Amino acid sequence: MLTVLVDYDSGNLHSAEKAFQRMALEVGGGDVLVSDKPEDVARADRIVLPGDGAFPACRRALGSYGGLFEAIAEAVTVRARPFLGICVGMQMMATWGREYQDTPGFDWIGGEVVKITPGDPKLKVPHMGWNDLVLDASGLAHPLLAGIATGDHAYFVHSYQMRVDDPAHRLAHCDYAGDITAIIGRDNMVGTQFHPEVVHTPDGGKLIANFVHHVCGLAGDWTMAEFRATKIAEIREQVGSGHVICGLSGGVDSSVAAILI
Repeated sequence: MLTVLVDYDSGNLHSAEKAFQRMALEVGGGDVLVSDKPEDVARADRIVLPGDGAFPACRRALGSYGGLFEAIAEAVTVRARPFLGICVGMQMMATWGREYQDTPGFDWIGGEVVKITPGDPKLKVPHMGWNDLVLDASGLAHPLLAGIATGDHAYFVHSYQMRVDDPAHRLAHCDYAGDITAIIGRDNMVGTQFHPEVVHTPDGGKLIANFVHHVCGLAGDWTMAEFRATKIAEIREQVGSGHVICGLSGGVDSSVAAILI
C-alpha cells in the first residue's frame, strides 16, 4: 500500500510526511512517499493533497506541474482512490474559490470558498487558534470521524472557508459567530480545513488513522512481528550470500538496522 503526499510547493509537507509515516508504521499502512511526479500519483493507493496559502496561488501551482492534476483527477474520480485534502487542499475540491478573484476549483464537491465574516465584529479574521468541532448529521457515522466527537478541538489558521451546496457533504463545522466548515466528504473524498498532521490538533493522529484504516479499507491486522519478519526477508533477499558491514552509531535507527541484519 502506498500513500502519496502531493508536492507542488504549496503545502506543509514536512509535518504531513512525519505524521503519515508515524501512523503508517503504527497501523501497517504501507509506504509514504512525497512526490510531484504524475506516475507516482498514478500508482498510489491513497492520495493526500496539503495546501498552504491563497486559493489562486495553490491552484495555479498545482496546474504548473505538467500532468500532475490530471493524474490526481484520474486516480480519484475514475479509479476511486481515497483522497484527503488538507486546508487549501480541501478548499480546491470546491467548484469556485473567491479569494482575491474567481478561480475554478476541482468541482468534486459543489460549493464555493468565501471570506469568513463572523457575526460578532469583535472576532478577528483570520480565524486562528483552537476551536471545538461540531459533528453534523452526515458526520456522525462517517468512518473518518470514528472515535471523534462534538467538543473535540482542532487548530485552525484561515481567512476563507468552504460553503457546500449540499449540506450532506459537510461532515463537521465549528462556531465562530456563525458556522465555519471544518470537514467535508463524499464517496472516496474527504477534506479538513484544519491541519490534522500538527501537534496542535490533539485528535489529528486518530483522524489520519481513520483515513488509512476506514476510508481506505485497511484490515487492521498488522503487527510489529510481521514488520520485523518482512524486513528481515527483504534484507536476506538483497544481501544473499554476501557480507554486510554495519557501522553502528548508537542511535535508535542504526540499532534497529543492526538487529535486523
